[in-house]
Amino acid sequence: MQIELNAADGHRLSAYRAGPADAKRALVVVQEIFGVNRHMRHVCDAFAAEGYAVVCPALFDRVERNVELGYAAEDVARGRDLRAKVDEKGTMLDIEAAAAALPGTASHGIVGYCWGGTIAWWGATRSTSFKAACGWYGGGIAGTRTEVPNCPVQLHFGEVDASIPMSDVELIRQAQPGVEIFVYQGAGHGFGCEERGSYKPADADVAQARTLAFFAKHLGS
Repeated sequence: MQIELNAADGHRLSAYRAGPADAKRALVVVQEIFGVNRHMRHVCDAFAAEGYAVVCPALFDRVERNVELGYAAEDVARGRDLRAKVDEKGTMLDIEAAAAALPGTASHGIVGYCWGGTIAWWGATRSTSFKAACGWYGGGIAGTRTEVPNCPVQLHFGEVDASIPMSDVELIRQAQPGVEIFVYQGAGHGFGCEERGSYKPADADVAQARTLAFFAKHLGS
């Protein structure tokens, strides 16, 4: 269901919420550059089916409301343009607002994809609201790899991701030896998105199983 969130600076944004209100574990799910679209709702519903309470904030609301893009070339271009207009400080205020909307009795984690994968990393390093953070193919992580995480982190990358070279992944490994990193052979960017040509179901299933096991370990049963 759609809800409204209030960020600390007074900004109001929409979010997608799913899962039981009395969940013991809860997640902020962070969007790609395509908005809170059908795929992101699918991701949220999958976590909800595993018993998680989930909130996925519409981070583009600071620039334009109700953004839902597809995965064609023009959608990618528009998503990148919108992302460039959203500042990091505002984004983190929206992430904190989403965390505050999760059940207070649950253990909170954060998971993100693409742009959201980078933001999930910031959720670990720039926030103390989460007990665990997981990022899938976050292209900006290498650039902020020296930031210090406040919670356990797990990261997933595709071996042939055109936007995240393996040299970047190696830089992250060197800077963060305590971070769990998985690389999927032959997988590209967005390998976990069922609506993209780069979708690799087998790798997506393995990455999701690892993500669920990671959160079960660090958020408790």
